Amino acid sequence: MTATLPEAVTHDVLIVGGGLVGASLAIALDALGLEVGLLEAAPAGALPAVFDQRNLSFAEATVNALHALGVLPLMRATTGSIRRIHVSRAGDVGRIKLDACNHGREEFGRVVVASDFGEALEARLQQLHRLRRYRPARFIGLGDAADGLRSVRVADADGQHALRAKLLVAADGARSAVRDALSIEARSHDYRQSLFVARLRAQRPPDGTAWERLTEQGPTALLPRGDGHYGLVHGVASGEADAVAALSDGDFLARVQSVFGWRAGRFLAVGPRSMYPMQSCVAATLVAPRAVLVGNAAQSIHPLGAQGFNLGLRDALTLAECIAGQLDDPGSDAVLRRYAARRGEDRARTLAFSDGLAKLTANRSLLARPLRSAGMLAVDALGWLQGGLVGGAMGYRGDVPQMCRRARA
Repeated sequence: MTATLPEAVTHDVLIVGGGLVGASLAIALDALGLEVGLLEAAPAGALPAVFDQRNLSFAEATVNALHALGVLPLMRATTGSIRRIHVSRAGDVGRIKLDACNHGREEFGRVVVASDFGEALEARLQQLHRLRRYRPARFIGLGDAADGLRSVRVADADGQHALRAKLLVAADGARSAVRDALSIEARSHDYRQSLFVARLRAQRPPDGTAWERLTEQGPTALLPRGDGHYGLVHGVASGEADAVAALSDGDFLARVQSVFGWRAGRFLAVGPRSMYPMQSCVAATLVAPRAVLVGNAAQSIHPLGAQGFNLGLRDALTLAECIAGQLDDPGSDAVLRRYAARRGEDRARTLAFSDGLAKLTANRSLLARPLRSAGMLAVDALGWLQGGLVGGAMGYRGDVPQMCRRARA
């Protein structure tokens, strides 16, 4: 149900941010019988801006979890299966070819359009009768954390109000206002790249292969969508981004074709393009008294390797599991310590993989070329190296939430 903002309503958990991770967490917590509030910037009937035409690559662990949460069965649009992965870099020798059947899987994951996923999440949220949704509303500041509660100031069309919660969850994105209010420092890095995202039609339709062509300006990837098109991701140097944005569709296609090559045949058409600057932002800590960070509020990472939402969902599901062990006080120090400890390995390894891969593949040094080439040749040839890479890419790093491992009927 959608709620107005009365004075000093108390929740077990208050989630700030109704995007991919915040909404998924609300669904997971509802099953525990908790009183949960969800603070959303978008009004009723509208999806948050994050649910645009971006193409999300869901790892197998994410697909398992979203089935368990009852979200993916509500998808009306067809999703695309990733059965093979092909990675190469311009100017380097070798390539990496991964096939799911060689690792005992039918697929590595699925490609989902963000707007389609947003509609499914909204449909699932509407099935929750316990959740209280505050929308449109925004977080404007913190009160004291006292008597086992965190006080939060919020604003809507009627003015300012107070809410209280045993646990405050920041799921409000990379520029998290909650994180700033908690005085949690964050380390930022500008990759000096911008990514263009669009729907692309090629001479040869998708066959389950996800293609990734790496260059010093960033990745160019074709992801197999379920509608017969590819999801295009095209990286350019930030200094060239405005000029690339101004290209006609024909000139843009020619540019992408020259970078990517002819592996999918001739590129025939491209849909509307969106541009995103590539910057990472990593919080110094995940917890504060009666508060916790999840998703991009905790860490936003380079999209190379498609780990961002997958990592954020594992944040949310791990938090739900930690809370399930202490339902009487979901914001206790014990819960927060358990959450931070459980997220340590997965978070550190995923951040190192994403950042390291982005910097290595963009390195222009002649000395880096033989190292990259040797690495690709080794991974392509050695099954045990592939196994570790595949396991991480499918979402199985560190202490994985149970929902991510659950087999689907």
